[in-house]
Amino acid sequence: MKIVCIKAKHITMVITMILVLCMLTLGASVTNSVAVFLGKSPRLVPIYSVKTQEKKVALTFDAAWGADKTSKIVEILQKENLQATFFLVGFWVEANPDKVKEIADAGFDIGTHSNTHPKMSTLSSTQVTNELATSCELITHITNTPIKYFRPPFGDYNDQLINIASNMGLKTIQWDVDTLDWKGLSGEQMLVRVKASVKNGSIILCHNNSDHILEALPLIINYLKTEGYQIVKLSELVYESDYTIDNNGLQIKNN
Repeated sequence: MKIVCIKAKHITMVITMILVLCMLTLGASVTNSVAVFLGKSPRLVPIYSVKTQEKKVALTFDAAWGADKTSKIVEILQKENLQATFFLVGFWVEANPDKVKEIADAGFDIGTHSNTHPKMSTLSSTQVTNELATSCELITHITNTPIKYFRPPFGDYNDQLINIASNMGLKTIQWDVDTLDWKGLSGEQMLVRVKASVKNGSIILCHNNSDHILEALPLIINYLKTEGYQIVKLSELVYESDYTIDNNGLQIKNN
């Protein structure tokens, strides 16, 4: 009898492993089921891209240090009759209120990139709330427009951060196309990175004051337009409600 019990235990373990592997193989749609099966809560995920049949992509620019190239970026986008989204750090807003107004007057979306650009997964809930509330207040004081989007500094996040942002009416936004412009890549090198990864619903990460952004931006725009992509701001791409986010950060509109 003891031998039979041991074999039954082993069989149960094997069946459990097979079920888990099957669910993992099925992918994002059953991620929560796998977590529940294992007795764990699924980790929250920001929006990295959007599932859409339309050839739409969002150009986004993070602004934390430096502002010299901001006006030229705005000029290039306006000349091409394009929209974009800027994520602004609070101390950048305080130092460059004229640039904030210029971005807002151009009709671009503005989101918060925190107030002091910390690694926010290391902060307390009170500190996270203050980072978001202070930066949003600084921006809205200039633009008179509510903030809807938040990008974590360094792309660093945890469940607490996403929950607090959500409770404050902010969608946490990452990216699925990284130009790596902050590393000093040339315009051509950035274009290669965009070509390799862009797809319907992509969110492209750039920085407002990277070394070669003014060289890269016309190249990227020309390529995207040639490929039939519409370049939009986040509010024209991201779903406002009635959606799910899979384990890869793909935002999916519910049927």
